[in-house]
Amino acid sequence: MVEALRLFIVAGEPSGDRIAADLLTRLQARLRVDVFGVGGDEMVALGLDPIFPMDDLAVMGLTDVIKRLPLLLWRVEQTAREIARLAPDVTVLVDAQDFSKRVAKRARGLGYQGPMILFGAPTVWARAPQRAAKLTPFFNEVLAVLPFEPKVMARLGGPPTSYVGHPALKDVAVATSHDAGIVVLLPGSRPGELRRHLPLLRSLAQRLADHPNVDGFFIPTLPHLVADMRAAVAGWAMPVEISAVRTERAEHYRGALMALSVAGTATLELALAKLPMILIYAMDAAQAATYKQIGQPVVGLPNIIAGSSIVPEFVARNPDVAEIAAAALLLVENKEARQRQITAFDEPC
Repeated sequence: MVEALRLFIVAGEPSGDRIAADLLTRLQARLRVDVFGVGGDEMVALGLDPIFPMDDLAVMGLTDVIKRLPLLLWRVEQTAREIARLAPDVTVLVDAQDFSKRVAKRARGLGYQGPMILFGAPTVWARAPQRAAKLTPFFNEVLAVLPFEPKVMARLGGPPTSYVGHPALKDVAVATSHDAGIVVLLPGSRPGELRRHLPLLRSLAQRLADHPNVDGFFIPTLPHLVADMRAAVAGWAMPVEISAVRTERAEHYRGALMALSVAGTATLELALAKLPMILIYAMDAAQAATYKQIGQPVVGLPNIIAGSSIVPEFVARNPDVAEIAAAALLLVENKEARQRQITAFDEPC
């Protein structure tokens, strides 16, 4: 009988949980896997008993990190000690770049010599290229979700990197061109993201709700957030449909007119679905200062990959609701504006 693979895997947020669950599912189809580590609903459904709640790692922005710094530092130590104690056949740390690097460094310091893999390359191609080489002492390999990242990591002296794609992009439903339809709202899933972006999206939805081309609003979310999300939108002036069912999400994408989304993998999924969008990101004070210091670069994956401003971005400490609403109304009212985005999404990088 083939011995089980002893896998230690850490996902720090829902998008990472999905990546980890996809990887574990593929491994379980080939061999028996004993899994340890940290994950959310999807990993738990596959047999993981987390060493602590994944929500402990769900922070957004420097302010949130500072507030939870003692807990985060303890979770780094706890995770590294567990890796060293269990000595798994392989350790996979999914995204959560700062946390993952600290865990890997500490685990190596405690004597763990097994393969250490980072799933999700840092965005060294957008900023901070020096981060690539700093990963090399701790990680045996990086698994990249974007096709150009292996060459970039090699050029910058990072660990060996392989392109594997992203499971969130496997079953993308391509939108159909409409003159009217729903508006998809994507506020994120971490507590900090929801706290910063739901009020902004509420204000924007109020400005769009009465437009004849807007048939309603839809927020795709995660199973454990459905009740809280419904409670959050209960006081909105317009009805908002909430669902965590991926088939319903795909159906809504097909019938959508446009989307308002926070930065992240969701914007890449929207681009592959050929759904026009506006990108928003509300920063804390420290993020805003750093963002200004580094020259206010684009943050949307579709824009970064294309090397041009396909999608309007509104990234600020307090994004201007009137400016965002004006850009959103342009997409709602102007089919040519929507088509320009769709055409750009189809162009090769």
